[in-house]
Amino acid sequence: MSMAIQCENLTKRFGPRVAVNNLSIEIPKGSIYGFLGPNGSGKSTTIRMLCGLLVPTSGTGTVLGFDVMTQSEEIKQRIGYMSQKFSLYEDLTVEENLDFYAGIYGIDGPHRKKRKEELIAMAGLTGRETQLAGSLSGGWKQRLALSCALLHEPELLILDEPTAGVDPVSRRIFWDVIHDLAKKGITILVTTHYMDEAQTCDWIGFIFFGNLLAQGTPQDLIRQLEVQNLEDVFVTLVQQEEQRLAAIQPGTKGAAQ
Repeated sequence: MSMAIQCENLTKRFGPRVAVNNLSIEIPKGSIYGFLGPNGSGKSTTIRMLCGLLVPTSGTGTVLGFDVMTQSEEIKQRIGYMSQKFSLYEDLTVEENLDFYAGIYGIDGPHRKKRKEELIAMAGLTGRETQLAGSLSGGWKQRLALSCALLHEPELLILDEPTAGVDPVSRRIFWDVIHDLAKKGITILVTTHYMDEAQTCDWIGFIFFGNLLAQGTPQDLIRQLEVQNLEDVFVTLVQQEEQRLAAIQPGTKGAAQ
């Protein structure tokens, strides 16, 4: 099985604080990997390392075959990233935002026109090309942001809580698009707090206080822990980890936060 992301003992320290502790994960190409954990658990730090924005303190990792330590620019050129916060220009129209990002990626001529048409159709934004981005609803904004992240046809798409604050119908539409992208061979790493979304991922990993507690398919984890659903998996893993940390010398838990 070919891997889009491989990490072994990936660690990031900020002074005495360990934000990510010996993280080891493998994400197969063309799969959807749900990265789950509470705020402050190390998800965003991990993503920044994988995107080439933050140099790991130790450990090894490759993204699409490129080393996270030494080949960050090659990684950046081949991935798409979308943050939770809407990061496009609200005073530009849908089409103007797409044109702006096409310029950043060096996409022009007939190829730019073709990609814009494809992505506008994919996002369901046909007929809204001249609408200001700031006037779009939350769901429409996220689909526009996704379109901009896909303009340069990345092999890997990283989504950081893409549906936070979005209504249930828009969330479902967004995830339908994500699954269609995976069927086309794009690898997707997504963070989410919604367990119903995580349930549809091919693989999931739970991180807490910088430690990866477990990873596998949703069904396997539910079966292994003998619980009813993913929410129960998460609660059980956190309780087990808190008990483990409580048994360690005082101060260890705080250092991992």
